[in-house]
Amino acid sequence: MPARQFDFVRGAAALIAVLGAASVALAGNYDTGATDTTIKLGQTMPYSGPASAYSAIGRAEIAYFKMLNEKGGINGRKVELLSMDDAYSPAKTVEQVRRLAESDEVFAMFSMLGTGPNIAAQKYLNAKKIPQLFPSSGASRWNDPQHFPWTTGSQPTYRTEGRLYAKWILANKPDAKIAVITPDEDPGRDYLAGFKQGLGEHVSQIVSEAVYETTDPTVDSQIVKFKAAGADVLFNECTPKFAAQAIKKAAELGWKPQIILPAVSNSVGSVLVPAGLENSVGIVTGAFQKDPGDPRWADDPGMKAWREWMKTYNSGADPADIFNVTGYTMAQMMELVLQRAGNDLTRANLMKQAQSFRDVELPMLLPGIKLNTSAEQVTPIRQLQMARFNGKSWELFGDVLGE
Repeated sequence: MPARQFDFVRGAAALIAVLGAASVALAGNYDTGATDTTIKLGQTMPYSGPASAYSAIGRAEIAYFKMLNEKGGINGRKVELLSMDDAYSPAKTVEQVRRLAESDEVFAMFSMLGTGPNIAAQKYLNAKKIPQLFPSSGASRWNDPQHFPWTTGSQPTYRTEGRLYAKWILANKPDAKIAVITPDEDPGRDYLAGFKQGLGEHVSQIVSEAVYETTDPTVDSQIVKFKAAGADVLFNECTPKFAAQAIKKAAELGWKPQIILPAVSNSVGSVLVPAGLENSVGIVTGAFQKDPGDPRWADDPGMKAWREWMKTYNSGADPADIFNVTGYTMAQMMELVLQRAGNDLTRANLMKQAQSFRDVELPMLLPGIKLNTSAEQVTPIRQLQMARFNGKSWELFGDVLGE
């Protein structure tokens, strides 16, 4: 398999054939959670609670490793992913992470969902020297190897994304009157800080700001406030349930601002369908993955392989939900790290491999977006492309953006 490219369609069959033929009797160098025959990973997911829409990511990851295991595993070892419900509650996350580390004795934590939950576990995992790989969150603190050497990022940071959206507004609607809604938690503060940095001297164009709690029933009052303030641009930085509510309420009020959705809430199935597709036309977002609903990918080899995988291993999931693409892609990243670690399945080597991506392409990342990491830069995906919703799917436009 080429070091610089992971082509799932062409490479997986050959890779699996090699792995299946490998002798599992070869002695390896192991830390807790890895043996000659198995690798045990842990994660927490909100299978219940206000952020349960994201649980599609965890189900997709479980399905991906099921596929790998049926085809011989990774380097001859089966991967066991223990995915625990934390209801998006940091206190519950800590409880589950301790169980996974101390009772289940996992090798590493993988793709834990949410900023608050990951923060709650970060110090503990770093003190125990247990890798915290590819959290499903864009908080900037995941890219801080000096203070948290056992943590990596995954997707573009919220600050980076916020800066890119602000710059897009200034370039395309320089006289915008902007409203911003964010959750009253670290992700919202990260997004808002980056957004204001991107606006720079134009920050006074924000005419109204509001926050919400994930326990709130709706964000209707905030949207009414924004309309009254005369805003004509809305940065709708909400998690899926509330993002959909905001779009729907704006339509009910007859308010038609230019809406910007963050990458964490641009799922057609989980956000735009509940909001009403007719209410979502013209919304823009930043994307780093191929949208299953975009017809441009109909004949794309990576998309075809993903659809076949969905039919065979994740058939109960919504094929329009991009969170299934996210889980698939994150699992491929984890597969690469484990495959490259070979028989040296120590936690230190796992971190070394996670910090060694060089222009790696994955089949469901947008063209031009590549994985790159180093010992100093541990967030692998740092690029976006803007997209606009046409009533059926996201249409990409402009160049790939990054910092």
